[in-house]
Amino acid sequence: MSDVCIIQPQTTGLERYQDPDVISNLLHNARTVAVVGLSPNVLRPSNFVGFYLQRHGYRIVPVNPREKTILGEPSYPSLKDIPFPVDVVNVFRASDAVPGIAREAVAAGAGALWTQFGVISIEGANVAEEAGLKVIMDRCMKVEHARHLGRMHWLGFNTGEITSSRSHS
Repeated sequence: MSDVCIIQPQTTGLERYQDPDVISNLLHNARTVAVVGLSPNVLRPSNFVGFYLQRHGYRIVPVNPREKTILGEPSYPSLKDIPFPVDVVNVFRASDAVPGIAREAVAAGAGALWTQFGVISIEGANVAEEAGLKVIMDRCMKVEHARHLGRMHWLGFNTGEITSSRSHS
């Protein structure tokens, strides 16, 4: 009886938008993240993710037309109103809003479109990819940061393997 359990990922059809190498590259190289739908409410996931990323050295750019500032940063009504380039557009909006956001991300010259858990839009992904943007879909930027660069990585949670054995042969 083996003490190693290999976790087989479920096939969802979204795997091409969840490539660990692309995720890692974005997390290592991006510095400016526009968070579309960032909430000022500390109980909302968007606020927690924005706060986490900010604490880990990313420049967070809130995109929320109803707010003046969030997390101490000026909030912009839309991506087109941001007067400087952004590396990643992180989307906390309903899936049906993603194609329009993708078009704005392309027009703004963003390098990547990243949609959070449950935010899935193949049309939005196609818009972004056709313009040369990297696309990550149905993944949390905070969780992926912790997995690739943070303590989850240090503890071995990115191996895809669960074992009680000390040697990983």
